[in-house]
Amino acid sequence: MPPPRNDNRNDNRTPPAPATAQPTAPPSPSRNDIRNEITSAACPVCAAAFTPIRRQTYCTPACRQAAFRARHRQPRPAVVTPPATPRRAITIYQCPECDTRQPGQQWCHDCHQPCRRVDLGGLCPHCDEPVTISDLLDQPIPRR
Repeated sequence: MPPPRNDNRNDNRTPPAPATAQPTAPPSPSRNDIRNEITSAACPVCAAAFTPIRRQTYCTPACRQAAFRARHRQPRPAVVTPPATPRRAITIYQCPECDTRQPGQQWCHDCHQPCRRVDLGGLCPHCDEPVTISDLLDQPIPRR
């Protein structure tokens, strides 16, 4: 049978200690003595000397913002280039026999002879004749 609830014989607790008259000092806050010895520090962004307050790392909010932006740089978007046009398609060729110009054709269809390359160019939008860049600029392009 269990003992009655008010029975102190089975109580294993020790009586509380009497209150002492000595007051205990509150625990001191932890301090970093090494940090307290620093009288001035150098800003990692601009290298200016400043007196840090608490855990201050940068001399000004502008330097703190510059450091953040340097750490979180966004990659620049990739440059998209148009697909390359074959050089033959934009080259004007001229037949040495009949002096006809043809865009992108290395053989003359009339003479059945190989043509020589004149320059880069295309068809004129007004008359549909092959025109070279040097014809439009009126300056000969030096040969390489």
